[in-house]
Amino acid sequence: MFSLGGTLAVGRLGFGTASLAGPGYWGPRHEDPERSLAVLRRAVDRGVTLIDTADNYGPDVAEELVARALHPYPEGLVIATKGGVVRTGPNVWHIAGRPEQLRAMCDASLRRLRTDTIDLYQLHRLDPDVPMADQLGTLLELQQAGKIRHIGLDSIGATELARAREVAPIASVQNRYNLMDRASEDVLKLCERTGMAFLPWFPLGNGTLTGGRSTTPATDALASIAAAHDATTGQIALAWLLHHSPALLPTPGTSSPDHLDENLAAARISLTEEELARLDALTDGRDGTGSTGSTDD
Repeated sequence: MFSLGGTLAVGRLGFGTASLAGPGYWGPRHEDPERSLAVLRRAVDRGVTLIDTADNYGPDVAEELVARALHPYPEGLVIATKGGVVRTGPNVWHIAGRPEQLRAMCDASLRRLRTDTIDLYQLHRLDPDVPMADQLGTLLELQQAGKIRHIGLDSIGATELARAREVAPIASVQNRYNLMDRASEDVLKLCERTGMAFLPWFPLGNGTLTGGRSTTPATDALASIAAAHDATTGQIALAWLLHHSPALLPTPGTSSPDHLDENLAAARISLTEEELARLDALTDGRDGTGSTGSTDD
C-alpha cells in the first residue's frame, strides 16, 4: 500500500484507462461499451484501488466510462484524472494551461466523473507559455474550493519539480519510466525522499517489454527470469517496478480481461536479489520526458 498525499491509501498496482480509447487515443476502443465497462469493474473486483484516467483520452471517453462502470464509487477507490491538454484529432495534443482553461477542464471532469471532488488531479503538461505560479495557483484555488483533493504533475524534470513544490503541495508525478527507460531516476529519488507517488507511464514500454520476435540482452534476461517464475515478460517488468522503489505505482492499462488478470498477478511475483541485480543492469538510457501521449500501456 501507498499513502497518496498522506491521506489516501492505495494499492501499488493500479489500472490505467488510456487503452479504453481508440487508435491515437481518439474515440472509444470498442463499439460495444460494455466490453470496457466490464474491464473496469473487473479491475475493482480484483482489488484495484487506483484508477488513472484523463479528460483527453477519447477525449472524454475514458472518464465517462469510469463513471458508467464504477459510480457510485466504492469506499476506498481513488480516481485520478488529468487536465491541461486539448485534443483536436487522433494523436494530436495541444498544451493548454491558462487558468480559465484549467478551471473549465476541472469542472468538466467533475461532471463526467459524477463527483464533487477529484481525488488526484494531475496537470498533464506544464504550459511553457503560462507562468508555473499561475497554473499551480489555479490548481491550489480548485483544491481550496474542494474540487481537488491532491495535485499531481505529469512529465516534469527534477529541478522543475523542486520549484513546483515551493508553490503547491505536489502529491504525485507521472513520468515515462520502465525497466529500459530510467531517465527520470532523479525524479523518482526526489519522490522517495519527499513521500510523493511516482505513477510511471508506459510501464511496459508501450508493449516492448511484453515479448516479441526481437532478441536482445534485455529480452533474453526478461525471458529467462519469466521462465523461472512461470510468468510472462510483462509480469516480470511490472514486478521489477514494484521491487525497484516503494514510490512507484504502476497503472498498466488494457482492454482485455485476460491481460488485466495477467498484469495484476505481477504483484505476487517475488524476485530474487540475483534477478533484481540482473534486471537493474538493463537500461537503454532513453529520454524520460517523452511526447504528450498516453500515460498508460
